[in-house]
Amino acid sequence: MKNRTYNTISSPYALWCAIFIVAPLVIVAFYALTDKTGNFTFENIKHLSMYTDTIARSIYFGIIATVVCLLISYPLAYIFSKTKVSTQTILVMLVMVPMWMNFLLRTYAIMVLFEDTGIINNFLQKIGLSPIHMINTAGAVIFGMVYNYLPFMILPLYTSMTKLDNKLIEAAYDLGATGFQTLRDVMIPLTKSGIVTGITMVFVPSVSTFYISQKLGGGKYTLIGDVIEMQFQTAYNYNLGAAISLLLMVLILVCIAVMNKFEDTEERGMLV
Repeated sequence: MKNRTYNTISSPYALWCAIFIVAPLVIVAFYALTDKTGNFTFENIKHLSMYTDTIARSIYFGIIATVVCLLISYPLAYIFSKTKVSTQTILVMLVMVPMWMNFLLRTYAIMVLFEDTGIINNFLQKIGLSPIHMINTAGAVIFGMVYNYLPFMILPLYTSMTKLDNKLIEAAYDLGATGFQTLRDVMIPLTKSGIVTGITMVFVPSVSTFYISQKLGGGKYTLIGDVIEMQFQTAYNYNLGAAISLLLMVLILVCIAVMNKFEDTEERGMLV
């Protein structure tokens, strides 16, 4: 009876996953392993070697953006968790408000700030300082990633911080631990789940992004998402585009598996 009830309840979700998750993945794999005539081939996979630099750049930018988000979000989430409940609600709302705005508009806003004749450089000139070239640089691309994906790091860390028992931190100080030792041996292990979730939620979209690099990088820093878009929108080579997409999905799955494995290992270590 229980199995029948479980199957009845779960069947709509299983159908949804089959249609909107499994089926698209199968279609991508089919196009990646066939040519334009539908014949099976590995040529698309072989052509991936041409984009080694692009893949490496995407991973490199994604790692930097993720590390910066983590360094900013961890103390910020801790500060949020130590305020009054009513204040926490306001602070979390302020973090979420930019997410309600269209992604393209947020990126255009950064362009307005960073342009050579933008708001920041106009302000610098008014106070007697030389303008800084910020647009169409690697730093601008990484800043765009950090700005757009920072909330995805803050929210899971904040959730972990609110569950943190302050008595454990006080006990660490009472036993003579320094601030750094308390952070390393108490706080980070107890908030590991939030760290892992945040890293995954920031790194995955950072690696696969394409619009940020086009607008803030001026086309100088092609990322793997840009190549995929080009294959589908300009070159009309759906098979190669699907092969690159398949590679990206594999990279993302490996990232998620490694982070989950890392989290499981840490949890087993804490239990021991």
